[in-house]
Amino acid sequence: MAHVKRFQSIPMSKSMRGLCKEEDYAFLGIPKSLSKEGWAALEEDWQAKKQERVRRRLEREKREQERLKAIEENKQAKECQWRIHIEDLTSRQEKDLQDRLTRLRMFREFQRKVLEEEIGIEGEAACQLLARM
Repeated sequence: MAHVKRFQSIPMSKSMRGLCKEEDYAFLGIPKSLSKEGWAALEEDWQAKKQERVRRRLEREKREQERLKAIEENKQAKECQWRIHIEDLTSRQEKDLQDRLTRLRMFREFQRKVLEEEIGIEGEAACQLLARM
């Protein structure tokens, strides 16, 4: 255990040091009588667990980044579809307005011809009469 080496320089009575050691063992759930090979195996196990935790954390972070990237791509695709939809709608509305304008001009021309034929008014007077109506 690394902390044993670190705390050896702290002045402490032997009984207090033994008590602390017992508390450490009790806390960690490790038997007191463990050989050097046992400690080495224990430290290897701790290192393996630590590496496994780091690996899992990195995998979680990678999955989260992939999820955020997918969300962003989905958002951009929807925005693109929305822009295309709006452009299409705008062009259809412009075309409809142009068609209405053409029909209205044709109708006004028809009205002017009918007024000219029925009343006998020529050109400019017929336009003025239509404007009043």
